[in-house]
Amino acid sequence: MNVKQSIEEIVLKHLPDDTHFIVDVQVVEKSSKTAVKILIDADQGLNIDTCAIVSRAVGEEIEAKELLSDAYILEVSSPGLDFPLNSKRQYVKNVGRSLKITLQDDKEIQGELLSVDSYGLQLMVKQKEKGKKAVEEEKNLPFEQIKKSIVLVSFK
Repeated sequence: MNVKQSIEEIVLKHLPDDTHFIVDVQVVEKSSKTAVKILIDADQGLNIDTCAIVSRAVGEEIEAKELLSDAYILEVSSPGLDFPLNSKRQYVKNVGRSLKITLQDDKEIQGELLSVDSYGLQLMVKQKEKGKKAVEEEKNLPFEQIKKSIVLVSFK
């Protein structure tokens, strides 16, 4: 088991409950220090107190198990809006929001996320044709066709 897998196991142990989940764990060598970046999320939203509690507990266990021999930087946070969605749970959490999706063939689609199932997503996509009114169309996208999905910020 490598350091990243060990840290993932530690994080899982210290999440408050099963509504919280790991989005990503990165262990990166930066000049003289190792940076450990842990992204967590929750089905009903994540608060800063949870990040602080997880950070303290994970840091203490990394020290106790001596997983990292030298000084390191530990960061526990939620993924930013620019971080691509990478799990079904993240898609479910964002139903009703607008997404920008890059497909495997590099085509891009924007639309409102209607629903998510084990197969993929259902999006409401507005198609504009020159000189005509925009037409809305429901599209089904299998997960394997999706390269990257980003939540679009709306200030409405």
